[in-house]
Amino acid sequence: MSDTGTPEISMNINELYKEEVFTDQKVGTIRRMTPVTPEGELDESRKVLHFGGTQMMTPAGPLPLNFEIEGSNLTEVVNNFGDAANKSLEETMEELQEMRRQQASQIVMPGQAPGSQIQMP
Repeated sequence: MSDTGTPEISMNINELYKEEVFTDQKVGTIRRMTPVTPEGELDESRKVLHFGGTQMMTPAGPLPLNFEIEGSNLTEVVNNFGDAANKSLEETMEELQEMRRQQASQIVMPGQAPGSQIQMP
């Protein structure tokens, strides 16, 4: 942190990636993250990463899903997109269920409405 109390924001020069985006303009996007050196050259000592993004419509509105996709080439990554998206959706739904369970099990103290941080005298 700096003297002003704000965090210092900086990038790590040794962990740079070149980003490319692929989309079918219907279901989602795939981001290919290619590792590069500080000079912008291909860094073959690190693995190329692929991330998918899509959204599912829910009664509460669109739910964004972001997930890593395995594959050694773009064809494999595209073919693995659906499975990775479904796994991400399942994990997200499990997390939401857990959050609901925790919220429902909270103890409500007299004089405090559920979810309220304001206490009446």
